[in-house]
Amino acid sequence: MKLDRITVRPDQMGGAPCIRGLRIPVATVVGLVANGLTADDIRADYPDLEAADIREALLFAEFAVRERELPLLGAA
Repeated sequence: MKLDRITVRPDQMGGAPCIRGLRIPVATVVGLVANGLTADDIRADYPDLEAADIREALLFAEFAVRERELPLLGAA
């Protein structure tokens, strides 16, 4: 699957992955979802975002954590 809504530019937001070249980091969107905001809530606060942007931010986060080994409390 190709993620075409995520951009990484060294000169923008410190090179953090952002949504469509906007100054909205993927991490911000994922954090809002993790804190219980709905897509409609997020879009109300960030009107430049589209529902597809939020879905793709979550897919990007899934791919990012899938490729890493994370130290979890209680992991054997």
